Amino acid sequence: MRTILAGVFLCTAFAVADGHAQSRTEPTVKPKLELKAEPTSEDIARGKALTEAGDCASCHTADPARPFAGGKRIDTPFGGIYSPNLTPDSETGLGAWSDDDFYRALRYGVARDGSRYYPAFPYPNFTKLTRQDIFAIRAYLATLTPLHNPPRAPELRFPFNYRFVMRGWNWLFFKPGIMMPDQQKSAEWNRGRYLVEGLAHCGVCHTPKNIFGADRRGRKFGGGLVQGMFAPRLDGAERSGLKSWSVEDITEYLQSGRNTRSHAGQLMSEVVVNSTSKMSDADVRAIAVYLKSLPAGAPEPKVTPPPPAQMAAGEKLYNGACIACHEEDGSGAPRIYPPLPGNANLQSADATSTLRIILDGAETVTTPRAPNKGSMPGYAAKMSDQEIADVTNYIRNSWGNAAPLVTADQVAKARRK
Repeated sequence: MRTILAGVFLCTAFAVADGHAQSRTEPTVKPKLELKAEPTSEDIARGKALTEAGDCASCHTADPARPFAGGKRIDTPFGGIYSPNLTPDSETGLGAWSDDDFYRALRYGVARDGSRYYPAFPYPNFTKLTRQDIFAIRAYLATLTPLHNPPRAPELRFPFNYRFVMRGWNWLFFKPGIMMPDQQKSAEWNRGRYLVEGLAHCGVCHTPKNIFGADRRGRKFGGGLVQGMFAPRLDGAERSGLKSWSVEDITEYLQSGRNTRSHAGQLMSEVVVNSTSKMSDADVRAIAVYLKSLPAGAPEPKVTPPPPAQMAAGEKLYNGACIACHEEDGSGAPRIYPPLPGNANLQSADATSTLRIILDGAETVTTPRAPNKGSMPGYAAKMSDQEIADVTNYIRNSWGNAAPLVTADQVAKARRK
């Protein structure tokens, strides 16, 4: 649901007045927010849990032997950026930062030197956090082993390599401020909303972006492209969303990376391993309760069934290559080989993730709750573009499934990527 943040950022036109942007996104007077008391062990433990819920390690760890030291490249449609060092190193990390510096970074997207972050750092979500939670995260990060890792400059195309244009982006798309509870909803629902829309920043991956890299209005949690994969819908869409999932289904998926309906793909597996599998049962269930409450957003596209000849060709390929694991009726072996009937990700309007799995293969993520493995070979070298299109259309439109047709040209494009 979040942190691998490919399409998350972009700057807007230079024409937006710099002073106008500042008045919209920053307080007139910035309060001094320095902590006066040393954080307690409870503060630090809470900060650790919040850091895991925010999946900070996924983006800020390039070398597993040097956690949180940054340097991980994040590719976007506008170039690459590198994550900063979150360890308390005084020269290259957060060691010289004040609590006020850290607060302004998360609340307003403003770096210690006054420059603006790109929203690949999800400050539009983190701005919703309470001050206490921001300081708890800060307290935990201060306990990490300091690691020296000089930051790398962004590799962005003109004009996006000029950070000052982020003032215009903020003026258009950023609204700072904490999330206020909905008094008409339960505490559990409000906790789930706080996590999904704030700390866990699920919409960063699961909401489509406009040409400026900001969330498309009216399409919240409608699915989005992220680093060559498609993060599926999280709303209540019937075929490609979570309408058929129960709260228990969502909870199991987040805790183990699989359930009787689906398995976590490549990017979501990282989120499960580093974040959701480590969260408390109460917080994971709160996320599930909130997601399950979301209504369907944009209508799913109307589907024209594949021609009978193509379905026959796809069925023949399926019987030769897939039936051993996924069974003739697509039922698979739930929690080992994912079932195909009713599979929401499989029926997404965008078939990118399905094509990537067929081309590259896949391996089931392992977690303490689900340590057994399952794997699928890739078929990039075994099938032609037309054959992959045929078998893809067959599984996306069999056993009650319905999804838009995939062409050989789409497969060729996916293969090149």
